[in-house]
Amino acid sequence: MHHDVWTLREIQNQPKVWSDCFSMLDQIDLTGLVAGREPERAEWVFVGCGTSYYLAQAAASSLSMLLNVPARAIPASEILLFPSLALPHREGAYFPILISRSGHTSEVLRVAEYLQAHGISFLAVTCDGHELKEMTPRVLKLPVEEKSTVMTSSFTGMLLGLQYLAGTLAGRTAFLDALKSLPGELTRLLETYTSKVEAFAQTELNDIAFLGQGPLYPIASETALKVMESSSTYAQYFHTLEFRHGPKSIAGPKTLVGALISEAGLDQEAAVLSEMKLLGSSTMAVTNTASRALTESADLLIELGLSVPELARIAVYVVWGQLFGSYRGLAKGLDPDNPRNLSRVVTL
Repeated sequence: MHHDVWTLREIQNQPKVWSDCFSMLDQIDLTGLVAGREPERAEWVFVGCGTSYYLAQAAASSLSMLLNVPARAIPASEILLFPSLALPHREGAYFPILISRSGHTSEVLRVAEYLQAHGISFLAVTCDGHELKEMTPRVLKLPVEEKSTVMTSSFTGMLLGLQYLAGTLAGRTAFLDALKSLPGELTRLLETYTSKVEAFAQTELNDIAFLGQGPLYPIASETALKVMESSSTYAQYFHTLEFRHGPKSIAGPKTLVGALISEAGLDQEAAVLSEMKLLGSSTMAVTNTASRALTESADLLIELGLSVPELARIAVYVVWGQLFGSYRGLAKGLDPDNPRNLSRVVTL
């Protein structure tokens, strides 16, 4: 274990971070936090940049599925550059959720100013707080302290916070209990799989693609971003079945295809991975319960074995890409704590 690497320490510390988040969420009046702007009254538009944008997509999927309402995610820059495309209807039609780990991201702060100027109420979701938390009375500040440039526990902590908020609004207590069981489950899984991911990350690769469908698509997107940030390796992300429509031309030796496989689409998604394996690619699969076909086609298989509903598992799916990216960076002689060309906060 590379104890001197902060990023790895923060990935491994996620069970504790998640427990801390749930303890805090239980103390808050989440319904009061969004009073008057419930998803039935206004379209929730989740807004972020980079990792926080993928978080926004995962949160929008979760809200939509739990409450059966439309919700969407957009990068902060789209509101700034193309406001009439991003928010085309009357101003009262939206409830924006602005996500920023630091609360100091320039583009997100500019969106907050734009919303203030138009009298649009919004929720700030953050870990550090900074300027963002001063710009609205509606703030969800999660107890995640992260030193790393690369977001790991802040991504999962804020995602679980937003899923918890959605579950609370939906009155789904069983879903909330399912989320609360995750810290213990992740502890078990990290003990089982960390060394396997580290060994697998030594594989020599040129091209990497991560695949996922439904609420796992933004998780696949974030997984690819983690690998790019932590190991300066170009990685792409696609909807799993879309990979056959052109991108599979990169399949072959020195290509890794990683699939985050859903229960709903298990057989069809596993068939894609099996095809890429036949084309000579290295393969990695994260799934809840593996089919025989999947077991045969995955070079690295991470089987979660969780008894919770599929939507409650999505935060656990991202951890393996976080680990793989860091170990791949170390294998390339890089420092995952200081990624090339990146700073902890993007300020313009």
